[in-house]
Amino acid sequence: MKSVLLPAIAGMMTVMSGAAFADTAVSAVTDLNVRAGPGPQYPVIGVLAAGQSATLNGCIENSKWCTIAEAGGQGWVYSDYVTADFSGSRVILTQRPHGSSVAIVSPPKDIGNYSTDYTGAIVAGQPAEDAFPPPPAEVRTYVDTHRLDPVYLDGEVVTGATLPDTVELREIPDYNYRYVYVNGQPALIDPQTRRIMYVVR
Repeated sequence: MKSVLLPAIAGMMTVMSGAAFADTAVSAVTDLNVRAGPGPQYPVIGVLAAGQSATLNGCIENSKWCTIAEAGGQGWVYSDYVTADFSGSRVILTQRPHGSSVAIVSPPKDIGNYSTDYTGAIVAGQPAEDAFPPPPAEVRTYVDTHRLDPVYLDGEVVTGATLPDTVELREIPDYNYRYVYVNGQPALIDPQTRRIMYVVR
């Protein structure tokens, strides 16, 4: 299982509302990027592995970005892919029952330095039941040495999610899948379904 390494994020402010609660235990439903800030334009600083737990510090109001703490550090995750316990049921954080509260946090002060001019949105999907095997070494080498300008989409890069038709996919010689750099990360894509099969980390 992957471990997550989360350095402390300077300048992040937490504002707890009186009705909200903090320190909620959450877990990832798939290998999930942990970013330095609340958006795909921020760099990835770690990975919360599928099934791995962390502490939810809170979420930005009217946003799917939430901050977590684990292993002595903290970072931001996209809440479509984390679950928490509400009234005895384990549910996706963004699908929590009406009236359920989480702590409200304010965005970091540097958020204005990052563009949110996305060209589309990633369609969330169910994680694959069977893990996609790691690609051959020559595929990883090709993707790493043939870098592309990244496309930035609203959402997060996870296996099982789908890319919009507007994203151009590039071929890999003698390989069934194509690739693209999306939200700063290379990903292998099924050209028929446009489904993310593997995130190259």
